[in-house]
Amino acid sequence: MSDSTRIQLQHIGITALRVIAGLIFVAYGWQKVSQNTVAGVTGYFTQLGVPLPELFGPFISYLELLGGMALILGVLTRPIALLFVADMAGALIFAHLPSGFYVEQGGYSQVLILGTAALAIALIGPGPYSVDRYIFGRKESKVAVLA
Repeated sequence: MSDSTRIQLQHIGITALRVIAGLIFVAYGWQKVSQNTVAGVTGYFTQLGVPLPELFGPFISYLELLGGMALILGVLTRPIALLFVADMAGALIFAHLPSGFYVEQGGYSQVLILGTAALAIALIGPGPYSVDRYIFGRKESKVAVLA
């Protein structure tokens, strides 16, 4: 395999990971906002013992919805991905860890893979098929780290 083919496949891979992770976060954010309601999420966070549930209930609901959209587009990708790492760490610790590994029993396998995907995106960046790369991608730019 040529170097250019390998690089192109890497670009496609990070884009696919970013878009699919974003879609999943959008789906869960939409569920929190439209079905569970932000008030319901806040109440659930209170039951779980999440600190400052009145702050984190709405924040996580809208982070997942709007941040997922941003991830799909590749907008502020690294900061958003880091917020998702923290989101999934909180979900792991407060909600899923006591239920074991399997998601069917409320376990942590799904938050583990989503958190790991978010970490990979934060470390690698959005890839060339992103708004970030278009806006911040010049190497001489002081904010190129965002791309």
